Amino acid sequence: MREFKGFQKGVNLGGWISQYDKYDKNHFDTFITEEDIKKIKAMGFDHVRVPVDYNVLEDEEGNIIPDGFSYLSNCLKWCENSDLNMLIDLHECFGYSFDPLKKDMDRKKFFFDSALQERFLKLWREIATRFKDNTDRVAFEPINEVVLPEVKDAWNELAGRYIKMMREIVPDAYIVIGGVCYNSVTSVPLLNVPTDEKIVYNFHCYEPLIFTHQSAYWVENMPLDFHIGYPKTLEEYREASGILDRNLVGAIYEEGVREIGPGFFEGFFEPAIEKAKNDDVALYCGEYGAIDRAADDDRVRWMTDIHNAFKKYNIGHALWNYKEKDYGLTETLFDRVKETL
Repeated sequence: MREFKGFQKGVNLGGWISQYDKYDKNHFDTFITEEDIKKIKAMGFDHVRVPVDYNVLEDEEGNIIPDGFSYLSNCLKWCENSDLNMLIDLHECFGYSFDPLKKDMDRKKFFFDSALQERFLKLWREIATRFKDNTDRVAFEPINEVVLPEVKDAWNELAGRYIKMMREIVPDAYIVIGGVCYNSVTSVPLLNVPTDEKIVYNFHCYEPLIFTHQSAYWVENMPLDFHIGYPKTLEEYREASGILDRNLVGAIYEEGVREIGPGFFEGFFEPAIEKAKNDDVALYCGEYGAIDRAADDDRVRWMTDIHNAFKKYNIGHALWNYKEKDYGLTETLFDRVKETL
């Protein structure tokens, strides 16, 4: 399987210019600075994944906001100074969001609406054009998470158009493509897009979700005082997951899933690994992590197991999250897991 070169050990900058509490210039100017990038380099990471929402880069009519692009440009400058690579992830686009807290969002329309898709591609033409001379350091990810499984064919078609357009502007750039079901690893085999040596298949992993999202306020039906350790038996996780929507926790019910531990991740990733090998592309986990409501000892054990699987199969990865957003790294926690990265 190919290697996603320069993007093997990364961390997300979530909460900066995406998933922020409010649209606020002071926040954008101070939440991430060059000092943070220097610290990330010193921690041993080789790249940052930078989620950005469309409304930082363009207004509601689709006009470009130059100051919004300056955050990405500054981040690139800082990364160059610290010899880090950078993945630009459009976390939300006009007309589409994965965010479960946006209850009224029609998560299907975007995949069948030509006007919304043209606006999406127009913004990406702007992003690619601005960074076309930096593809030795910058990679691109079209959208964060496609939620609904029923749009898989429509997403494959749009992703194919996106790749074709991007290759006209950035022929040598890494392009990172994920699948449906919140970018589940189980959806990687459903990808059907044009491939070349710089296409990367992407997935996110928060399994078992009942552990990694324990007490999470944004998960429907999740008790705010719920706690569970790691590892537990598969049966214990299945029983505890009964309070949640089956669509959210389906991974632990997959056929052939092994007992929780290192073997669980290896078995769970296997179909995606085979797909990547067959298509001769690299594989990448753009998000993974365990919530800070979980005990640190359990978080360390979970991260150790998933890191061992990443290393065994040469899967690049970016931890969620550098700071805050319920998954932030504390120095104490990082000191205990950095050797396993």
